[in-house]
Amino acid sequence: MLKLYFAPHTCALATHIALIDAGADYQLSRIDFATAQQRSPDYLAINPKGRVPALVTDRGVLTETPAMLAFVAQSFPGKRLAPLDHPFAFAEVQAFNSYLCSSLHVAHAHRMRGYRWASEESSFADMQRMVPKSVGDGFALVEEHMLRGPWVMGEAYTIADAYLFTLAQWLEADGVDTARIPRVMAHRARMADLPNVRRAISEELG
Repeated sequence: MLKLYFAPHTCALATHIALIDAGADYQLSRIDFATAQQRSPDYLAINPKGRVPALVTDRGVLTETPAMLAFVAQSFPGKRLAPLDHPFAFAEVQAFNSYLCSSLHVAHAHRMRGYRWASEESSFADMQRMVPKSVGDGFALVEEHMLRGPWVMGEAYTIADAYLFTLAQWLEADGVDTARIPRVMAHRARMADLPNVRRAISEELG
């Protein structure tokens, strides 16, 4: 059985959705940020990065959402959660997910975790002021150049859709003008209607 360590309202939701999409046998373990459980010795033994998510498999522990999503898709090929038979198309999915991880999520994190990049309070405030623009510009790139159709890759639903939906949950809190990205917002609404997405959110918040 796979075990997903998560916290509500984090990027762990993407892997959670993928596990349900895959029909995987999984267990959830909630990490309590309010008590800094992510920094506890027990959790650091699982994920020394002290962050969520972490996915425990029979081969070891995976971290980083793009890696976990690829693992789920490849572990359940019959569910067709990625174009596994087409190396270039699969690389495109990986490229999209890597962009979300390395650019969009990092831009979002500047709103509440400026201490990762600076030590002066004035620097934190400056970072926070930039978040609506930096995150907004990142999503505008997705809107204009990456979102190919009703789903990220076009007509076929993939693991990239769960990831985009997850990060799009934070748009309003990041101060992004969502009128700039109508196709991203339509994608978010489309995802929110899916039973597997509703189940994942319910399991995390319940």
